[in-house]
Amino acid sequence: MTELDTLHATRAAYDAIAPTYAQMFHDTLSDRPLERALLGAFAELVRTNGDGRVADLGCGPGHVTGHLRMLGLNAFGVDASPAMVELAREAHPDMRFEVGSMAALDIEDGALGGVLSRWSLIHTPPPDLPAVLAEIARVLAPGGHVLIEFPAADGPDNETQAYDHAVVTAYRWSPDRFTELLRDHGLAESARLTIEPKPTDRRQFQEVQLLAQKA
Repeated sequence: MTELDTLHATRAAYDAIAPTYAQMFHDTLSDRPLERALLGAFAELVRTNGDGRVADLGCGPGHVTGHLRMLGLNAFGVDASPAMVELAREAHPDMRFEVGSMAALDIEDGALGGVLSRWSLIHTPPPDLPAVLAEIARVLAPGGHVLIEFPAADGPDNETQAYDHAVVTAYRWSPDRFTELLRDHGLAESARLTIEPKPTDRRQFQEVQLLAQKA
């Protein structure tokens, strides 16, 4: 499957479930104090370094983009799914949301103080990931920060592992390998948070949040 085919499949899958997804995850941060704390730290770092302009890539219905605005950031959202973007605009009419591809962002070079990618890279096939990271590096200003969240692969020898996601095929990554790919694009890891799954979670995957800064 080509990169374009993958994008079309992901877009169609999320378009089909957009209202259900928005209802299920509208309060996704309410029981996640560690993630809220890291988002707060991310916001503080971005505000310190510039005007606080941040892109939430794979923003879905915009609930986390709205949280970034509450943290004092000039946040806007980008998503491949037109249905998700429509829901985000309805929920946050005073904010900017647009349809777009993470591999070809309609954003100027060096325009952003921060980029958030919360579980939005999981459907990107491993061969296509470097192109997305190159785009993130391109749109970040020097000193800008990126916060990326993804599920971890099992064991040090497993760089990536595909798994049967409820929507469309997704991938787990070795945190160390992901850090290497970030470094290849001038993004240096500054912090890493690993969250163990709860016994009641359907998937017993570690969750990784990587914070990196552009040189």
